[in-house]
Amino acid sequence: MESLSPPDMDFHTAVALMQWQLEMGVDEAMLDAPLNRYDLPDRVAPAPKAAGSEISLPKRGAALDLPPPPPPVVPAAEADLAAKAAGSLAELAAALEAFGHCELKKGARTTIFAEGDPAARVMVILDAPRREEDMAGRVITGAAEVLLGRMLAAIGLSVGGPDPMAGAYLLPALPWRSPGDRDPEEEMAAMMRPFLARHVALAAPEVILCMGNAACGAVLERKGITRLRGQWASAFDRPVLATLSPQALLMQPQGKAQAWADLLALRAKLGA
Repeated sequence: MESLSPPDMDFHTAVALMQWQLEMGVDEAMLDAPLNRYDLPDRVAPAPKAAGSEISLPKRGAALDLPPPPPPVVPAAEADLAAKAAGSLAELAAALEAFGHCELKKGARTTIFAEGDPAARVMVILDAPRREEDMAGRVITGAAEVLLGRMLAAIGLSVGGPDPMAGAYLLPALPWRSPGDRDPEEEMAAMMRPFLARHVALAAPEVILCMGNAACGAVLERKGITRLRGQWASAFDRPVLATLSPQALLMQPQGKAQAWADLLALRAKLGA
């Protein structure tokens, strides 16, 4: 006997429809074949039903023994499971690409993972991508990229150099651009934090340089870059130093002196 409900109807919807039919007075299942009762003579018994076609309907008002509904999907828990299941950076990148619970992904062109040598001593975590980075599929581009390169070179570091001991590994605090290049909402950063934590664990940097307010929010779970910069903290079992982002320094060059002091502190830490 064919199914009494459409193939795309779930169990709970089908039961709800059955209960509604009972309330409307439907207490008999339909036959396998149509039967025109106007063509039947008086007092003629209806055609017998095919074996196995009878459906036992519960009495009106009777409680149905239904299985519990599936538990609701919790995006943060799903992110935690997906991130912990990744055994390599390649698997983490695939898990991040497959994760569909973050609204930012729907409005972004690309998923931006990282740049540079994962074996580098220093991991640089930058703010979320802007429109330019989203278009290019890069962690940082344009004048901000040039400035960051000069800042790192001033303390003997580079991105993609041959020596991991003098290298920097770049990644964004979030892999997707926020609409209007705004700072990501705290809920989004909290949801994606398991991926960031797993990224740090797999790359195992010696030091994390956190550049920008949104980056501090994702890494340290605190914001206020003017208060946090220049101070050593701890996150993901690694020492973290916060400083101003290259984008902020381009708009406010007077902050370069503070950023230079922070870079000197990082060089001292690496040389200790």
